[in-house]
Amino acid sequence: MDNTPPQRRYAGVPGFDVGDDPPPPPTTRVTKPVDAITLRGVRVPLNSDVGSVFTQDCARNRERIFSDAQIREKYEISSDADWNEIIKNKPLRLAINSECERRMLNGDASREAAAKQFTKAPEVLGKILENEQNSPRHRIEAAKELRATAHTGAEKTGPDADRVIITINLGGDEKLVVDSGPLPPRRNKEASDAETDQW
Repeated sequence: MDNTPPQRRYAGVPGFDVGDDPPPPPTTRVTKPVDAITLRGVRVPLNSDVGSVFTQDCARNRERIFSDAQIREKYEISSDADWNEIIKNKPLRLAINSECERRMLNGDASREAAAKQFTKAPEVLGKILENEQNSPRHRIEAAKELRATAHTGAEKTGPDADRVIITINLGGDEKLVVDSGPLPPRRNKEASDAETDQW
């Protein structure tokens, strides 16, 4: 019972309770399961190596570099139920959105799309070369382009093919040369995909 005289009692602001605060409700924390997909009957987390490669391939699928049939064949998704589960997987869709944005910003998407289109060039050039109705000049140009395409990557030969040499001119006939020496064989990051990983 409050014995404070009425003239000294705090009236407060209408609509606000200045009394003791009730105890807070107990906090319940819901643990979210790891986002995962089912591939070959095995639950694979999206943040695993296989899950990351699958996400990259799905991003290529959205960019029309990979077809649905290619993904289903590569990861052996023969069941329509499994395919529909993958399509409806919201965490996977969000991961694919992020991967597509990353590939767009760093140029991977445009490089791979251009490379896919470029694979058609030899066939087109071959038709120009073989068509006797075309002018000799066009046929010769097609032959030159085909020769250049056939020898792409052949420029780097010998012991310096996999070596980095950096030369910095310091002025006054002084140079700083850094030689990496022979580099180890290049390892393809995507070699560890669902076809080679044991899980």
